[in-house]
Amino acid sequence: MNRSPVLVFDSGVGGLPYLEAIRSLLPSERLEYLADSGHFPYGLKTRKEVERVVRLVVGRAIAELRPKLVVVACNTASQAALAALRADHPDLPIVGTVPAIKPAAETSLTRVIGVLATAAAVKDPYLDELVERHASGARVVRKGAQELVAFVEKRLFDATEDERRAVCAEAVAPLVAAGADRIVLACTHFLHVAADLAEAAGKGVETVDSRVGVARRVEFLLREREALAGAGEAARGRLRVTGPEPDATMARFAERFGLECGPSFGDLDA
Repeated sequence: MNRSPVLVFDSGVGGLPYLEAIRSLLPSERLEYLADSGHFPYGLKTRKEVERVVRLVVGRAIAELRPKLVVVACNTASQAALAALRADHPDLPIVGTVPAIKPAAETSLTRVIGVLATAAAVKDPYLDELVERHASGARVVRKGAQELVAFVEKRLFDATEDERRAVCAEAVAPLVAAGADRIVLACTHFLHVAADLAEAAGKGVETVDSRVGVARRVEFLLREREALAGAGEAARGRLRVTGPEPDATMARFAERFGLECGPSFGDLDA
């Protein structure tokens, strides 16, 4: 039995649905969620900038929290910094998030796949490699939806239903127009509005993400290392941020996902 926490990291609130999937599979695990609000958004940064801040923030969190496993629940951060993080912490299992190109390609009937991502991730060479490896026989249409990332992070709770539907419809419209019947949610923030995106896309179009696969990978690695917390009461998790103390919106996200809202890690660039 190992009571050390699992650290789930994202640039903001995007990774919370991944935390939820892990908790559903492993309810006894103590989960620490860290939102890098102090450097949000990652989607407008260069690959080198993202790598620098992720190594800095995750490195500090590892030093303080001593987790037994880290989940980088952010596609942009995984693409830019996962290899560097693993090199920095060779004895610590670190799980990244990979856009679900493979399952989308395997199930698409039209052989047209839409990829919804951040402005940075949609142009990243890593995405080119995934497409070449898993969807070389399909047409892959990409859409950078940075405005949807900001909407989820800042306006999800206060926007009207019509506003939420409108921003989701704008995001998927060019992908549906191109004939896509699978839309890969290649930014974890989009999972918060997955149902709205699917509704906007219409009948016959499915959204695809990797949260279940990530949760299963976490379970496999913990079991392999004999580091599972074991059966017992469901463990309550905690949400923390970098930068200023958590604001009211962040507190609402913590409440929605059953987490305590902990103190800020502070300005990690100081």
